Amino acid sequence: MDKQTIQDVTFKGKKVVVRVDFNVPLDKSLNITDDRRIKEALPTIQYLLKQGASKVILMSHLGRPDGQVVENLRLTPIAKQLEKLLGEKVLKLDECVGAAVKQKIDQSKEKVVLLENLRFHKEEEKNNPEFAKQLAALADIYVNDAFGTAHRAHASTEGIAKFLPAVAGFLIERELKYLGEAVNSPKRPMVVILGGAKVSDKIMLIENLLKKADSILIGGGMAFTFLKAMGKNIGNSKLDPEKVDVARSLLEKAKKANVHIELTSDFCIVKNFDATDTLKTVKDIPDGWESLDIGPETRKRFKDILSKAKTVIWNGPVGVFEIDAYAAGTKDVAQHLAGLKGVMTIIGGGDSAAAVSKFGLDDKMTHISTGGGASLEYLEGKELPGIAALQSKRSARV
Repeated sequence: MDKQTIQDVTFKGKKVVVRVDFNVPLDKSLNITDDRRIKEALPTIQYLLKQGASKVILMSHLGRPDGQVVENLRLTPIAKQLEKLLGEKVLKLDECVGAAVKQKIDQSKEKVVLLENLRFHKEEEKNNPEFAKQLAALADIYVNDAFGTAHRAHASTEGIAKFLPAVAGFLIERELKYLGEAVNSPKRPMVVILGGAKVSDKIMLIENLLKKADSILIGGGMAFTFLKAMGKNIGNSKLDPEKVDVARSLLEKAKKANVHIELTSDFCIVKNFDATDTLKTVKDIPDGWESLDIGPETRKRFKDILSKAKTVIWNGPVGVFEIDAYAAGTKDVAQHLAGLKGVMTIIGGGDSAAAVSKFGLDDKMTHISTGGGASLEYLEGKELPGIAALQSKRSARV
């Protein structure tokens, strides 16, 4: 990685503002239902404190308040959980910019401060320079450790880096290490598993991976657009009708690039989504039925290919894993990956990460990305604004 990290600079006596991703799920009583993203930020926060930073000022968004103050999207529950996990008092403020905020930070006994939801200000998502400047005025150094928002050019991810020395935290460093290695110098064979609902969401990803992968296994809802392009009957299964020609073109490109594409060959089908009692496995989908999971033959073929892999990237579940009746395929693939030895297994965030977590296999994978959209764009070969804004190893700004 050619970007400076927190290990390249000195923090003693300095105020540090850190962009974290505390966009965690809350229930109706505002209890956190999954605090993984808070835990992921702890190593960076603890390191800064250990290095003698005078203040560690944390900033994050939560939900989509669209530039308005929304009471149930305040970061108060997050501050309480952070305090518990960190074992350190956390000062939670009710605003994120302004003279009063600066004064409270300077006068506080607490070394860790959590600002209010950045997206209560519309200027955050608009990457307003004045708003970014106000955030920068709170500290001496900026650390970005929010990979999940690194694909967004917002004031707290890209704009602020114009006003402060900017380096990566441990989480971003880890994400770029594993994703970068998997994409740029993979051990071969390299196998990619693609799922999810729409081909349109993954076109650029497939285009980029055709230059890098040895095999691509396609399941989930997106498989049916490819099967339709091959003239197969897909019944009422999910289809991206406008992308059938694109799917056909991608299959042709894969053939020319000598990349093996493995599609679903048998299907777990139902009369309709809620009719789990009608579930059966078929080789051909009749009209009026829809497929919601890959069948046992497809699972075996996927696993045979994965068994020979040295690098695996998984982006998108191969069935509707959220419902147990349709989760067998995704679970089988996940368990198989978890049991492979000497293989780098990269889970591309989002629903893939949720599936691995549901089946209790988090610690069996090499790396689970914390950013669904960010990891997707990185794997597509795009430059992420939040990463591009950080200073390079060659810079001597700090």
